[in-house]
Amino acid sequence: MRRFRFGYQVRSDGPDEFRRQVEAAEAAGFDVVCTYDHLGEHLSALEPLAFAAAWTERIRICPLVLNNDFHHPGLLAQRLASLDRLSGGRLEVGIGAGHAQPEYLAAGVGFDLPGVRKRHLAESVEILRRLFDGERVTDDGDHYQLADLATLRPAQDHLPILVGVNGRKALAHAARHADIIGLTMLGKTLSDGNSHQTCWESGRLDATVAWIAEQAGERASELELNALVQAVVVTDDRRRAAQELAAVVPGLEIEHALFTPFVALGTHDEIAEHLLACRARWGISYYVVRDLDGFAPVIARIRLAERTP
Repeated sequence: MRRFRFGYQVRSDGPDEFRRQVEAAEAAGFDVVCTYDHLGEHLSALEPLAFAAAWTERIRICPLVLNNDFHHPGLLAQRLASLDRLSGGRLEVGIGAGHAQPEYLAAGVGFDLPGVRKRHLAESVEILRRLFDGERVTDDGDHYQLADLATLRPAQDHLPILVGVNGRKALAHAARHADIIGLTMLGKTLSDGNSHQTCWESGRLDATVAWIAEQAGERASELELNALVQAVVVTDDRRRAAQELAAVVPGLEIEHALFTPFVALGTHDEIAEHLLACRARWGISYYVVRDLDGFAPVIARIRLAERTP
């Protein structure tokens, strides 16, 4: 069974607070520090990771996730390889198809249908992989055209790519080409153009994980499954916390909240037990949270459980 990894997604835009959180994440035992890629009055996804690497010694860095439509893969590969070299080989590349329509409209970027955006993502992932692996790429795809392009090689022999995506065709492609799959289990986009209805039924996740394994074939055992935990609620009443979440999260039912890997409810011991159960059932071993102080004690409990026969 794959060892647990834990990421912390920094949400601060102030330089001093950003540094404090990055250093605290490393000290608390997190394995990865993550940024996010949304247009607005906040830090961008890539540049802060260079600083995070300079301020730390061990922790890996990852944009979770880059919006593929805002980055041309031929240009992006050079920036990512540079980050990997400057960080001493600590980069992981998170990338997704994009979803926030208001950002596209504000920037004057065309907002294609989901299937089209996912095809663009699939094409981009294949180009990035080839460039990272040292190929000189000529490609005349539906969305990208490259002519004899070579870019800087990363420090790592194999730079990991995390693809965060939903839908059977997109997941099938990720199963064949990604190193890490970021599960989302989200449904239709809501009226604000940003939020989504949740589809966190356990049976649906069972089917999704089985589909990924089927599509991955022989490489299924090499894939790492990731979940971005949307809420960490430390409490001695898990059911009450689930009720409160279900009252405000579209599409979420109480039982879903109690069993899904996308929220963590309960005491620190209960959250640790919950994640162990999620790994046993679905194979999800890589969790990213946005609550450093609330979640850090869980890491210690998980590590102890991993060392206990």
